[in-house]
Amino acid sequence: MLCDDRTTCLVTSAAVSAPAPHRRPVSVTRIARWATSGNEVAPVARTEWMLERKHVATRLVQQRALSGADTVNALRPFYFAVHPDFFGQHPREREVNENSLKRLNGYLENLQKHGSRSLQPMKLTFYVRDTKDNSDMQPDLLVPGFRSVSFTLHTHDVLSTVINVLKSCSLSVEHMKGLRASAETSKNPREAGVPFYRPIKWDKSYYIFTGFRDPEQELQQARKIEPSLSLWLRNNEPEATKKHSASLPRREELNRLKRELCHKFDLADIRWQRSWGVAHKCCQLQSLSRLSQQSPEALIHLQGHTVMFADQSGMNASGHVMLGTIDVHHQWTKMFQQLPSYRSLQQQTDWLKERISLLLGGAQVVHVERLGPVQPISEHYSTLSTFHKSLMSGHLRLHPRSLQGLTMLLANDRSNLSLHEMGHFIIPTNCDPPQLQVFLQSHAPEARQRTNRKKQLQAEEDAVVKQCLQSLSLRSLSKEPSVSSSQMILCCKRLLEQRSPLMQGLHICVSHFYSVMQDGDLCLPWDWKS
Repeated sequence: MLCDDRTTCLVTSAAVSAPAPHRRPVSVTRIARWATSGNEVAPVARTEWMLERKHVATRLVQQRALSGADTVNALRPFYFAVHPDFFGQHPREREVNENSLKRLNGYLENLQKHGSRSLQPMKLTFYVRDTKDNSDMQPDLLVPGFRSVSFTLHTHDVLSTVINVLKSCSLSVEHMKGLRASAETSKNPREAGVPFYRPIKWDKSYYIFTGFRDPEQELQQARKIEPSLSLWLRNNEPEATKKHSASLPRREELNRLKRELCHKFDLADIRWQRSWGVAHKCCQLQSLSRLSQQSPEALIHLQGHTVMFADQSGMNASGHVMLGTIDVHHQWTKMFQQLPSYRSLQQQTDWLKERISLLLGGAQVVHVERLGPVQPISEHYSTLSTFHKSLMSGHLRLHPRSLQGLTMLLANDRSNLSLHEMGHFIIPTNCDPPQLQVFLQSHAPEARQRTNRKKQLQAEEDAVVKQCLQSLSLRSLSKEPSVSSSQMILCCKRLLEQRSPLMQGLHICVSHFYSVMQDGDLCLPWDWKS
């Protein structure tokens, strides 16, 4: 059966395959009379049949609905396996889970408020803890205790989404039986707007009964025993210096390969999506260098581009050429051949941004990679196109330069308009144009203040980082994306006051925890103790 309405198709197949106990039965006589009658009886019978079918559709949709509270309970094993608080000693994995949880919560909230028609397929990646005390380690564990899981959400209701998430992470769905029964009887319309927030604090009896560790208690204990910066440096500086010395040949090789490839193919830059180790980066550049020697003509289209080694091949929303680290040379070569098409798509994307800017008083659509996962250019174009069509039908009346100098991010996984603390608007692609106009006009002054504050903080951060590099004789000083400019400024000022000689000649990364990386880089918490 071909049908544009998926609900109707579902209902028709369900009605044929299984009898509905609450439906009023249609007798054979009525069906025959409907098929053979004249102008008076047939319309009445058809109307009754359509009403019955609509009633069944409503019941089936209700059966697949979950309240906000039920969704949280259903995802409790998942939250426990991926909660960022359990990844305290692994800041990068913690950040990935934090971002993915925000996108998942937005997807669920949007799904219950607006339905599946307003949602695009969403790919998510989580680091999942091994919550069972098994001696056999799973083959895809990255470090002892957790593994990487990626999956794509393309479900049409909350219940299917929850089951998909649990099964993708190899978690049990047995506890869903009771929730399905409660979903069938739940008809409270007020719960339709309940937002999906991940639970952070659970009752202490839960940890006592299950034997799992309480993250809040562990965090408190860690803070109590957290050493001072000077003590931690004395204990870990020798190891960091040893690892850094061992990594020097690899660092030199990395810099040489990067210079040669950029010069040979006129590349704007070479970057990495993740903070891989120096040896890992060297292997990736060596692989690209071998391909350039075997098939130099394949890399001609890279001229002028920024190359980024990432999880998948293609082009991202910023126009950077992404090379998947798990892809082979054949896949890279095939992607290079598609670069003219990608550039054409990028030009269309830039045109859409210009048109949107004209409609929104000069405000610019931007894409900030560090604020979220990598977005392919095709997905970015689709988002811009959907948003542009919505604006064209909204008949907005904004002065051409009333929002000049302001920026906005488009979000598929949001349902509410908001203003970021750094001054940019966060706009859902399915927002109501008149409501958008009112929001932009009323929040424009505050957005300008926050934007100016951001510029001041960035200038102050750049100055104090430069001062630290010179005064403390550091090789490099960087920060994790989750560390704000205010936190970085405070940390650097305190480092200048401390002036520890143990940091001379080292690479420092300001984060949330102490750690010595595999190449000798030191991670320091921004709020370290004196």
